[in-house]
Amino acid sequence: MDDGTKELRDAHDVLSEWYAENLVGILEGMPVERAMLGLFAEMTLAVGPEVADVGCGTGRLLPYLASLGLAPRGVDLSPKMVEVARRDNPGFAYEVADVRDLPYSDASLAGVVCWYSLIFLAPDAREPAFAELARIVRPGGYLVAAFKHGDGTVRRNAPGSVVEELGINFDRYWLSAREMTERFAAAGFEPVFEGSTPPVSPEPAYGYMLVRKG
Repeated sequence: MDDGTKELRDAHDVLSEWYAENLVGILEGMPVERAMLGLFAEMTLAVGPEVADVGCGTGRLLPYLASLGLAPRGVDLSPKMVEVARRDNPGFAYEVADVRDLPYSDASLAGVVCWYSLIFLAPDAREPAFAELARIVRPGGYLVAAFKHGDGTVRRNAPGSVVEELGINFDRYWLSAREMTERFAAAGFEPVFEGSTPPVSPEPAYGYMLVRKG
């Protein structure tokens, strides 16, 4: 494991309990995100119910995905996040893994959710990560992603942020919609829907993409 990945994993181990306390019920107040997940679910169910939340964190999305008729499982880089997910959102299968080496067989899933999990990909990690996501989705299956718009350069923690208060740090990369589209296309996905919300300082615009495996 490279230093950047280890730093990311260790930082999210620390963040796990903060996420558990502060993100409970947050989806209820986010109609755009629910709509994107609903669109993903409706289209994916025509292919099959088996989906994975890659970068699932505390597993907060899995009960909602299940309520839409899907059969979700979760995977995360952070062992502590997976531990919290098993505790707080039980009844689902969770595993610890890197997005570049996922524990699923080829074309085994009807769909994949990447909810703000691709914002941690360093430039040299992007091609293998997108290729690995494509590997596990069967032809005709779907992937939905939420991300933050940016120019793809590395960002560290902002002064006064929660992560600074917790004494941790890690790299994040806000990608442009153009790069996201190009990455998905190179991996064998075709666009289905793209949308975004306006920026609200200090946060950038949030982007959403639904793509289909060719």
